[in-house]
Amino acid sequence: MSAPAGLRELLLSRIADVPDHPQPGVVFKDITPLLDDPAAFGALTEAFVELCGRHRVDKVVGLEARGFILAAPVALGAGVGFVPVRKAGKLPRKTLRQAYELEYGSAEIEIHADALAPGERVLVIDDVLATGGTAEASLQLIRRAGAEVAGVAVLLELGFLAGRQRLEPGLKGAPLEALITV
Repeated sequence: MSAPAGLRELLLSRIADVPDHPQPGVVFKDITPLLDDPAAFGALTEAFVELCGRHRVDKVVGLEARGFILAAPVALGAGVGFVPVRKAGKLPRKTLRQAYELEYGSAEIEIHADALAPGERVLVIDDVLATGGTAEASLQLIRRAGAEVAGVAVLLELGFLAGRQRLEPGLKGAPLEALITV
């Protein structure tokens, strides 16, 4: 799903490019101007809420950290639960942990072991799909908890980093919805 032209233009107009952040040669996509604009943030939230209805979602997973900001109001608007996926060591109770490879090294993410019930349909929400490593690991966590992946939804897909191709096998037919692809 691509955003309709008007929504796409609104969202893009509120995403700031920050050259050489966090390192030289990288153009960081800063969504804080979008979050500061109630009309743009509301339109983004509504687009994701619509996806929840279309995919019959029971829970929304938000990926640390900007995914939390986007997913929590979506869950509220859709009338479903919100589950944070955190960096390892941040959650206080028993967790499920998943390691994954980064460009340079590895990382681990966790969810509470009791956050998802078998058979629940879960939509993963994040701000940007880059290389797809964190999203791929979240799909593994969801399935290990016994839940079903209803899909992945992102505001912005950086197509030149091939995250979609990395995610395809793990999606197992579930949709990857990017409102904007650059």
